[in-house]
Amino acid sequence: MQLYFSPLACSLATRISLYDAGAEAAYIEVDPKTKLTSDGKNFRDIHPLGLVPTLRTDDGDVLTENAAILQHVAEVLPQANLAPTDSRGRTRLQQWLCFIGTELHKALFVPLLDAKAPEAAKAYALEKAASRLGYLEKHLTGREFLLDRFSVADAYLFTVLNWSVVTPVDLKPWPAISAYVARLRERPSVARAFAEEAKLYAAEQKRHKASA
Repeated sequence: MQLYFSPLACSLATRISLYDAGAEAAYIEVDPKTKLTSDGKNFRDIHPLGLVPTLRTDDGDVLTENAAILQHVAEVLPQANLAPTDSRGRTRLQQWLCFIGTELHKALFVPLLDAKAPEAAKAYALEKAASRLGYLEKHLTGREFLLDRFSVADAYLFTVLNWSVVTPVDLKPWPAISAYVARLRERPSVARAFAEEAKLYAAEQKRHKASA
């Protein structure tokens, strides 16, 4: 497998999942501004929208969209138990992947992370924080993970909640969420993936500053 990623973007969730499964994969960095890969190719030739994650499977198929890629990883690496196998469990997994992708990733964090977003759009996004985080707080209270065990949904949720450090989203009022993030940060697969991509992110920011 080849994972096209940008440091600390939502593609981090797939790296975490692959590390948790002990899977072999190639990781190809994509510059979010130039859309050039680390090996000098135009990433839009691989995915026309230029979005990560993008996964090239062992048989050459190209997959896009975070939730789809995470479920594919769980399916092809069943020994890692990164997703439920029963019908109700799979539905719950879909539920949380959809919630993270729509209510947190796109509705809350994307406007706050977009330098071109109007201030009114950022304020509107922040208005959604209390209800979304309150819902998540209630679910995580007394729970270690979103489901009965660590899953690809947890890898995605950690990745998105981590963006709170560079946005006005404050997790302190939500003790269950804060404890969840701190707990996952200590998980070996998460710690390894985050540490590696944090270094790459710092290098990316330095590169962008030099070219500005």
